[in-house]
Amino acid sequence: MDFGLVLQTDPPASQVISLMKRAERNGFRYGWTFDSAVLWQEPFVIYSQILANTQKLRVGTMVTNPGTRTWEVTASTFATLNDMYGNRTVCGIGRGDSAMRVAGRKPNTLARLGEAIDVIRDLAEGREALVDGNPVRIPWIKNGKLPVWMAAYGPKALALAGEKADGFILQLADPYLTEWMVKSVREAATRAGRDPDAITICVAAPAYVGDDLAHARDQCRWFGGMVGNHVADLVARYGEHSSLVPDALTDYIKARHGYDYSHHGRAGNPSTDFVPDEIVDRFCLLGPPAAHIDKLRVLRDLGVDQFAVYDMHDAREATIDAYGSEIIPLLR
Repeated sequence: MDFGLVLQTDPPASQVISLMKRAERNGFRYGWTFDSAVLWQEPFVIYSQILANTQKLRVGTMVTNPGTRTWEVTASTFATLNDMYGNRTVCGIGRGDSAMRVAGRKPNTLARLGEAIDVIRDLAEGREALVDGNPVRIPWIKNGKLPVWMAAYGPKALALAGEKADGFILQLADPYLTEWMVKSVREAATRAGRDPDAITICVAAPAYVGDDLAHARDQCRWFGGMVGNHVADLVARYGEHSSLVPDALTDYIKARHGYDYSHHGRAGNPSTDFVPDEIVDRFCLLGPPAAHIDKLRVLRDLGVDQFAVYDMHDAREATIDAYGSEIIPLLR
């Protein structure tokens, strides 16, 4: 099982770089960041410094989207980093939540996302692709490699991930929902004539190591609110108690009343008071190291290849160190 670290690109960028260096020293193999241009600093600028200050760490977006940048710009940016540092990037991509909504736009359609996955990958690996109906090829790319991993929750998005993506990003760590979603992705891959086992499965969620569960829950409750944005979209599309979406995913947002993106992904987010302790416990990894190990083993047995730690709370260094000393060595 691989491990990744997920951060927001809050200033100063030097702190983001320092935490990524710490993560690599502790056995993490991936470094991820949010990508939302209004809320945080530009991640690709910071990736260059992360890659320059680490040896083998792979970096990527969790997640970018097809609407913030044109597709040839996204492909060229990843390809430039790969040319400089040796194919050490991953393009995590989704429809776009905060990046689009904060700028007054709607998330991208799945049709547009599916087209973008193919185009960005082809361009970044040196192949010709159609951009707005025009054939485009980036001539300087040699031996480029860009895996594209897609974030998804709903049935149509899960199917698209299985049909097109190199990896699937699931932003919650509930075993029941993980099993359902991984199965959906792999079944779609099989229908599309792809090898379902070739799709990398990445579960991303907050992790907080410690014995004070009440404090840990309060530090990670924001995550239920973030996931709730996507769940609310599913309820709007499919309705409540749909046979296409498990009630275990949708029931908890009934008390949700709006969302303030100025607190997005931050401990103490006032828009997440509706998230009960049960959801925090199910979606996150909390407690002493043994509790993390037990849940990670369950996820691994469900086919999860990587657990990516959302490290947005008041114990960032301690969590990285605890994973490096007590958790990663038992699950690597």
